[in-house]
Amino acid sequence: MESKPSLRERFARGKNLTGMIDFIGAPMVIEILARAGVDFVIIDMEHCPMDMDRLSHLVRAADAAGIAPLVRVPDVGAGLIGRVLNLDVAGIVIPHASRQSCEALVRAARYAPDGERGACPIVRATGYWPDDWTAYAQRANREILLLPLIEDSAAIDDLEAIAAVPGINGLFIGPYDLSVSVGAPGADFDHPGMSAALDRAIASCRRHEKFVVTTVGDRQDRDYSRRLMQRGVRGLVFATDALVLLQACRRLVAFVGDGQN
Repeated sequence: MESKPSLRERFARGKNLTGMIDFIGAPMVIEILARAGVDFVIIDMEHCPMDMDRLSHLVRAADAAGIAPLVRVPDVGAGLIGRVLNLDVAGIVIPHASRQSCEALVRAARYAPDGERGACPIVRATGYWPDDWTAYAQRANREILLLPLIEDSAAIDDLEAIAAVPGINGLFIGPYDLSVSVGAPGADFDHPGMSAALDRAIASCRRHEKFVVTTVGDRQDRDYSRRLMQRGVRGLVFATDALVLLQACRRLVAFVGDGQN
């Protein structure tokens, strides 16, 4: 049976993919996202009280359900990236990326000679003992997806250099923080300042054969999402699972309230 292409391969082939950010931290939610047809989930360790034990169960749930697990780490320090990668995740997302943090991410995520990731054969990512360490390390270096979040005006000013960093696969344009940073609150790419930032990111990524991901939040506007894809966005993230649940519950409560006299 032919194995399913990795998330990196699917993006490289020009596929339009969908994702969700996981704040709830429950394996059942991961399974539901997979059942809905979402392609990847970004498990959050930046804003949520997520420990390694819970993360390991979420990754197992994602593998079993057939949805690619990425992890947003809080930063590139303290050896966390290596520990997360040892769980066999599909990729790493880092917040508030800069050229320097992207270069550090590549070093932390890749085995020698391409990086500085610590080598340990008895971890989940190796199957708890690889038959051929060299082949495993080369495959891991090739397949792990590295996706920095562009969330600051300074990063927009340095986009060309960030997109050019070898080993970075694409750029995740984070509209919430970015909209505040560029003085256009609302996380709306129809705003001229936000639109210009997105166009600049897409152009830089095209020049360096990389892709762009962004979030559309919990918008119900299909035309907005279509316009982003037509402009060159390849990954659409539908907010966080917590926000989607909150808004769904609000709609149900409003429906009951509308029926009252």
